[in-house]
Amino acid sequence: MAHEFIIRLNDKLIKYTDFDDIPESFDNLIKFNPEIIPPPHTEEDHRINAQWHDKFEKLMKRETR
Repeated sequence: MAHEFIIRLNDKLIKYTDFDDIPESFDNLIKFNPEIIPPPHTEEDHRINAQWHDKFEKLMKRETR
């Protein structure tokens, strides 16, 4: 499984697989589906998985509509 993020920008749906490629502003976040590391988890895996909640909140603040 790979990351999948879909945004709407100027009435077009655009898909990204790299979070860092998503523009600083866009109309709407349509899909937020990061790849979560499956168990068993190391402490590092937990840290990586936990970051997605903060990234989701940051994306929601970048929506313009």
